[in-house]
Amino acid sequence: MEWTPSPGEPDDTTGTDLSVGDPDLRKSRLLSRQCDTCIFAPGNRMRLAPGRLRDIVTEARARESFIICHSTLPHYQHPEAKPAICRGFADRYSTQGLRLLARLFGFVEVDPPGEATPSDTDSSTC
Repeated sequence: MEWTPSPGEPDDTTGTDLSVGDPDLRKSRLLSRQCDTCIFAPGNRMRLAPGRLRDIVTEARARESFIICHSTLPHYQHPEAKPAICRGFADRYSTQGLRLLARLFGFVEVDPPGEATPSDTDSSTC
């Protein structure tokens, strides 16, 4: 899927690998849950311009593709992160691309980069 930057986002992705495929596991990376600033979270946490989310979703659906989570893009806050499919998109839409990836390869769920896993924040004691 080709990434289209929002106004103010860097648009130099030349030479950047935006593949969600994990070559070792031969599966596609899918976030295990929505990231803290998911574009599908209530409250417009990414401060998208009015209509921008609709445009992003419309483009992904027209291409029968998916959205890569912004927190896994190499130019964002976590350059070490590997691109992964946005959980918010995958939970809401079924596209030909997602169905093909599921059937041909399956998914490996990865946690959003830089966020504690639910077990890390569990305060229960034994």
